[in-house]
Amino acid sequence: MPRILFVAAHRPDRSPSQRYRFEQFVPYWRANGWETEYAWLIDEEDDQYFYSKGKLLHKGLFFLRSWRRREAQVKRAGDFDIVFVQREAFMTGSTRFEKAFKRSGAKLVFDFDDAIWRMDVSDGNRYLRWLKKPAKTSGLIAMADHVIAGNAYLAAYATKFNSQVSLFPTVIDAELYQPKARVDDGTVVIGWTGSKTSVAHMRQALPALREVQAKYGDRVRFRIISDGVFTDPGMNVENVLWKSSTEVEDLNAIDIGIMPLPHTEWSRGKCGFKGLQYMGLGKAVVLDNIGVNSTIVQDGVNGFLASSKNEWVEKISRLIEDPDLRRRLGAEARLTVERDYSVQAWRNKYLELFTSLINPKP
Repeated sequence: MPRILFVAAHRPDRSPSQRYRFEQFVPYWRANGWETEYAWLIDEEDDQYFYSKGKLLHKGLFFLRSWRRREAQVKRAGDFDIVFVQREAFMTGSTRFEKAFKRSGAKLVFDFDDAIWRMDVSDGNRYLRWLKKPAKTSGLIAMADHVIAGNAYLAAYATKFNSQVSLFPTVIDAELYQPKARVDDGTVVIGWTGSKTSVAHMRQALPALREVQAKYGDRVRFRIISDGVFTDPGMNVENVLWKSSTEVEDLNAIDIGIMPLPHTEWSRGKCGFKGLQYMGLGKAVVLDNIGVNSTIVQDGVNGFLASSKNEWVEKISRLIEDPDLRRRLGAEARLTVERDYSVQAWRNKYLELFTSLINPKP
């Protein structure tokens, strides 16, 4: 039975990137004859200080513990047919562990879903940015036996350094993400989901969202699903603590999903994950018109794209005022996910790739 080792930073069911890039596929892959094992670094107790400012002693001890843990995992790499590295094996500029996994004899797969060759550091670790080396991404791509990129922008970057590149989008489990009608209480709920590290994207849309709130008053409220708290004096905000166990239920309680993004090169590397979550639940969406969003959404067909404050206000307003339009766009959004961005559409494609790596055709 072939074996695959998944190498990532966070424990299972913690990181959206890991959950949706490989964790959600694992039960199906196991049922189809693959043994899997998960090698992570950041435990639950580490979360309380890993992204916090200061805590240098804790972070130093974590660094040493993580180094030893990766060394132990490398020693076992030869027991696997494939080592699947998601984003990086270690959070500093070192490529030591990826090189060691490569030497083990296992096929090395490198997966990434952000423009990680560009510097992006959490506020809590900004003073440690000197430890990072985003430019190492090109070296990781070059040494991999195969690269999996989350969108065309990332794939184009990867092909500069490796000819063995596949574009596999971030996808939604269409069996888990089942649309459910919300009880009409006379308000239209505009939803956003994301972590406290990405809440800045939400804040950049505040001028438009405040205008929407002022225009419609009590007819509109905003549901923020996050691991942090979002407040704004100009908005009627309902904060919901993010939990993986209630994520689908919490998102089903919105009418319109929004995904504002800054117009930067980093955003061009995003994989449209938030938008796909809303769309998988049959919600009407307004997404910033940048990067893969314009591939996922056909404006006016399965959602709306917005490029300016005026467009954000105009398109959200249209959805608030027209429930039939919300239903029509939401139904088309669901079909888009089922056809092009679902686990069910992609799970066998991964297996075909894995099999071709360990049993190459002559």
